Amino acid sequence: MTQNTDPLPTHPDDGRSPARVHATTVAIGEAGVLIRGPSGAGKSVLALALIDQARWAGLFARLVADDRTSLTVHGGRLLARPVAPLEGLIERRGLGLTPEPHLAGVVVRLVVDLSATEPARMPQPEDLVERLAGIDLPRLTVMGRAGDERTVLAGLRLFMDDG
Repeated sequence: MTQNTDPLPTHPDDGRSPARVHATTVAIGEAGVLIRGPSGAGKSVLALALIDQARWAGLFARLVADDRTSLTVHGGRLLARPVAPLEGLIERRGLGLTPEPHLAGVVVRLVVDLSATEPARMPQPEDLVERLAGIDLPRLTVMGRAGDERTVLAGLRLFMDDG
């Protein structure tokens, strides 16, 4: 089922200010990965693991925003940016907020939802799409376990090859 839970503008020229969502965003190559989940679900841990795994695979990877992401629509694309004063910071459990190289923005190409329950082994096609601000984006659901970063990278490759 396609979900639309974020209060984002549905028309690119509606003049609304950016929406701030509880999400972490990373850039892999030129693709933004928006990681959503409740507080303590592991968004930051997944983001750091995803950055490390992508770099290990020879891909450019960088934090965009941790915990809060500003989303806007421009030219029919969903743009993610960091929110002040959190830009360039990421939470590392036991250390608190720590500096991390970051980008000023990225086009979102994949939505990843962290779930407390096991995701479907064979999801229905409609469960692999998320509509945000009138834009259909590929969507994955993971539990935030070790190894999920490989699933996210594989999904990103599949979805990017598809488009």
